[in-house]
Amino acid sequence: MLAIFKSISIFILAGLCEIGGGYLVWLTLREEKPWWVGVIGGIILIGYGVVATWQPANFGRVYAAYGGIFIVMAIFWGWKVDGIVPDRYDLIGGAVALIGMLIIMYAPRNS
Repeated sequence: MLAIFKSISIFILAGLCEIGGGYLVWLTLREEKPWWVGVIGGIILIGYGVVATWQPANFGRVYAAYGGIFIVMAIFWGWKVDGIVPDRYDLIGGAVALIGMLIIMYAPRNS
């Protein structure tokens, strides 16, 4: 159970790096924020690439599973940062993605 908690914590940290870094680049290119905001975003995005390597599973499984975490975190980010309240389809889609992530990453396997 501790291994799953650690893994999910790594996924959340990776999600914060990807969404936060991407958001800073977005603000620079779309909202005319200063160039250095985008540079900081790029550095944070590099951090995302590093954090993802901390997962114990293989690359394909980690990135497939991460998609579920990213979807849920992006919906939450849109709600809390941009003020876009998720509708029932956002919530249903996020739940489906999260269930898929849990199956991909943590289902018992023989190998």
